[in-house]
Amino acid sequence: MAKYSGKDLSTIARELRKMDDKTILAAFRKELRKSAQPLVPAVRASIRRIPSSRPYSASGLRGQMSRATTLQVKTAGKQASVIIRVDGRKMPARAKAVQAYMEGSKPRWRHPVFGNTAAWVQQPAQPYFYKVMRAAGPKARLAVNRVISNVSKKIT
Repeated sequence: MAKYSGKDLSTIARELRKMDDKTILAAFRKELRKSAQPLVPAVRASIRRIPSSRPYSASGLRGQMSRATTLQVKTAGKQASVIIRVDGRKMPARAKAVQAYMEGSKPRWRHPVFGNTAAWVQQPAQPYFYKVMRAAGPKARLAVNRVISNVSKKIT
């Protein structure tokens, strides 16, 4: 099977839009989503496994991060893409960047101990996202390549 890049994904999406066949474009988006969908529960499970002194709670920080995990498929515009992320916009107002601190993408994360502003601690990073992507990403990439290959055969 040929190896495709994001540029190939954009090219195929552009060609499908030119064809003005909405059914093939919709099927393409649906298959792309289906091929990447297994990564979302894997990231959510990884978030739930982040070590904590308290048990997992859907209303806690890990629960909020889990709910903020999204899959987005774009085929419009110049760049077609499949995006999996923990969306900071879906986090509470004072926790918009917590997912980046938790992953270690941002350098340090300090917070007051149980709201006591006299006592602050530095929270260590607990990587949860990229380790899942490194482990499960190649399988999803193969599935996306398969979708691209199938659609390119249909349109040529």
